[in-house]
Amino acid sequence: MVYRDFQGKKLSALGMGCMRLPVVDGKDEQVNQAAVEEMVACAMAGGVNYYDTAWGYHGGNSELAVGKALAAYPRENFYLADKFPGYDLANMDKVAEIFEAQLKKCQVDYFDFYLFHNVCEMNIDAYLDPKYGILDYLLAQKKSGRIKHLGFSCHGAMPVLKRFLEAYGQYMEFCQLQLNYVDWTFQNDREKVALLEEYHIPVWVMEPLRGGRLARLTDQEAAPLKALRPLESIPAWAFRFLQSIPGVVVTLSGMSDLEQTRANLATFSTEAPLNHKEWDALVELGRRMTGPAALACTACHYCVSHCPQGLDIPRLLALYNEHRFTGGGFIAPMALSAIPKDKQPSACIGCHSCEAVCPQQLKIAQAMADFSAQL
Repeated sequence: MVYRDFQGKKLSALGMGCMRLPVVDGKDEQVNQAAVEEMVACAMAGGVNYYDTAWGYHGGNSELAVGKALAAYPRENFYLADKFPGYDLANMDKVAEIFEAQLKKCQVDYFDFYLFHNVCEMNIDAYLDPKYGILDYLLAQKKSGRIKHLGFSCHGAMPVLKRFLEAYGQYMEFCQLQLNYVDWTFQNDREKVALLEEYHIPVWVMEPLRGGRLARLTDQEAAPLKALRPLESIPAWAFRFLQSIPGVVVTLSGMSDLEQTRANLATFSTEAPLNHKEWDALVELGRRMTGPAALACTACHYCVSHCPQGLDIPRLLALYNEHRFTGGGFIAPMALSAIPKDKQPSACIGCHSCEAVCPQQLKIAQAMADFSAQL
């Protein structure tokens, strides 16, 4: 197992993400406890010492399953991460209640790592609102030793990340990002990683395989990679990409069965970062993968000044691109929930004034109608 240094700790470069655990009869809330314990045993034997769960995973049962599985091991043998579920605004005034319940569910006296969960457009105002006392409470738990390290995860766009760091950056010890070779350019990950570097905040990775899509390349997509590293597995390419980014400490993989666990352990038994040629090939592949689904908006904003509805068209098109590539998902709807109804895609009246000034000649009205229909 490859290990990374973090404040005097040796963290396994591969962490076990517990959002996609094996389940019974395809029911997400019914975790297969025996299978989880088998996977944890395999991960432990392979050197994994970082485990990541959350309040909402598997309908609230991930914490229970992970706590039970890890209870078989000495507490000093693993690092456990959990999160405050601010993705649900109804939880904002329940930080103490939820934190105490999480400790009990996980059968521990403290969390090694604790996060503000999913900082995004929808919840940034509430997260930063002092009336909820979330930061003060979590800092108090850190002072008492019930949280060893405090950080946050972020699915929001750059303005959200900047705003959170400006407010709380001095208290954050790590940031968990959706990071992979597709999102390096598609979701501006390159700029996000650079911003975190300015704050001296290391990166934890979520969605390294983009929900499994990067483990299932077509033969055409895989061909240039196979030519460069014939013996490297396709999923391993995504992990080698992350091994090539200096700021990355832990890469979380949401393993769903024993086979995936063993395959990931094999990959992380060695460190094999990409050379320049391999890096360029992978980033280019990421661009090609998103190209068919993406409208090539350059965010020149000419359209905005000509929209009678005052829509932020470049932002809406970026969310449209995300939604199309992912085939749905939660990121675009989550971001749109923070936008007033009269500024959402459905507010487009199809007047085509924006298209008259678009340098890329994009069919914006058609895209807004399609986006509304998909939502």
